[in-house]
Amino acid sequence: MEATFQLQPTLTGSRIIVQPIKSQDWDEMFIAASNPEIWAVHPVSDRYTEPEFRRFFESGIKCGSAFSFVDRHSGMVVGSSRYYGYDPRSSEIEIGWTFLTKEYWGGSYNLEVKKLMLEHAFQFVDTVVFWVGEKNWRSQKAMEKIGGVLRADKQLRNLGVDSEAHLVYEIRKSNYIL
Repeated sequence: MEATFQLQPTLTGSRIIVQPIKSQDWDEMFIAASNPEIWAVHPVSDRYTEPEFRRFFESGIKCGSAFSFVDRHSGMVVGSSRYYGYDPRSSEIEIGWTFLTKEYWGGSYNLEVKKLMLEHAFQFVDTVVFWVGEKNWRSQKAMEKIGGVLRADKQLRNLGVDSEAHLVYEIRKSNYIL
């Protein structure tokens, strides 16, 4: 019998807990996301505003596969991510919509989060993909840092709102070495 992909587990690392997002996370998560610099090169560059972040947050609650990142030392919410587009036939899922507060940039926090999420995903799929806005050089560098390989250039994702070109990175279970 094939295992069912658990889309919202709690994943515990040495410094970060990746836990299912809850409505009660709103205040802390909005504070964490309110720095315009976080979103400056993102396709939705005004996501630091309350209306845009509210849409992001509510879609995370609704999708049933979004997470809050909690710093184990401080107990504060410091970011978010989610799984998306699980396709059991092609054995693939996306990790995306990720952000960290600026204080957690440049070190190994993103690596820890992605490692936790990748290791969980690879129990169920062979490939994890990441859609990155073509102008989002920060996320592109982060993908390269964790071993993402550019799969296709300038593919479009049609979500009804966002039609900006995205680069698609992938990490395959057979090549995974984090």
